[in-house]
Amino acid sequence: MSDELLVSTRKGLFTVAREGRGWEIAKVDFLADNVTLALSDKRSGRKYAALDHGHFGVKVHRSTADGWEEIATPAYPEKPEGLEENDMWGRPLPWSTVRIWALVAGGADEPGVLWCGTLPGGLFRSKDDGQSWQFVRSLWDHPLRKMWAGGGADLPGIHSILVDPRNSKQVSIAVSTGGIWHTGDAGETWTQRGHGMRAEYMPPEQVSEPNAQDVHCLAQCRAAPHRMWVQHHNGIFVSSDEGHNFTELTDVKPSAFGFAVVVHPREPDTAWFVPEIKDEKRIPVDGKLVVTRTRDGGKTFQTLTKGLPQSHAYDVVYRHALAIDESGDRLAMGSTTGGLWVSEDQGESWACVSHTLPPVYAVQFG
Repeated sequence: MSDELLVSTRKGLFTVAREGRGWEIAKVDFLADNVTLALSDKRSGRKYAALDHGHFGVKVHRSTADGWEEIATPAYPEKPEGLEENDMWGRPLPWSTVRIWALVAGGADEPGVLWCGTLPGGLFRSKDDGQSWQFVRSLWDHPLRKMWAGGGADLPGIHSILVDPRNSKQVSIAVSTGGIWHTGDAGETWTQRGHGMRAEYMPPEQVSEPNAQDVHCLAQCRAAPHRMWVQHHNGIFVSSDEGHNFTELTDVKPSAFGFAVVVHPREPDTAWFVPEIKDEKRIPVDGKLVVTRTRDGGKTFQTLTKGLPQSHAYDVVYRHALAIDESGDRLAMGSTTGGLWVSEDQGESWACVSHTLPPVYAVQFG
């Protein structure tokens, strides 16, 4: 089990450590800075932090023996003169890194490789622990990329990146809004997957269009990578063929809407979600913060409440703010109202670490 948790918040990166039978905040880095995402690379022991300084833009830092050092920020190529691209609101689409929305390590057989997903939809790959980044032009130049639109953010963005543990060249990504994409050659070529999902917000003839799907989060079972789970704007979907096709799960209570999903590393039928009321509400159903879990591939769900606030709770759990460790027993969850909880028993019960943190964007076990 991992005894360290990285918590990315609006006002710093908090390292939370297990002390005895409980969890405590051990230190804070980048205090008062907006840390949107952090990565603990178990291959090298390095940690990475993505910061959004607003006026000064996006910065990336890497841990050292003495602290942190600033490294390269993924940078878009210069926009061709005369080219006009607009977002879903008709505003000019920038060719620049607005936010880092995904940061993951490559496979065990490719030390130094990192993948980075950004708004407005660019994908980057590093071969030297983030010292430099290569823009994946094959995806950006794909003609269907121009159909992507803002979903969870005003601009389209890549938020989920899955490296297949069987073959590091097999990588799947999810875009909000742009569906699921897959490469079998480390980014040289791309194909679209994700058939079977539905986008009820689209015109009838485009409801089943793979490129129109607002995938909130894509997760994969490490021991059985063919099994993928999606928390979608319109519900929960599961695939048994590496994301080619998905089946929607119905009759999910208290809600099938949410942002986060994690899967047990060895049990492909076991997954966790954090349900909410969608669209204009974005709050827990009936003001009760709960986690739902299925152990049978989505046939049934249990609602887990022990240790979680059950009245006047308005916590939103973002797509990166629910995490599971390599044991499959320990989970962590952070919310927009500064709550942080850890479960040691697969979600049966939760212990509150803090309810006074800044808004939590992401949590990851170290």
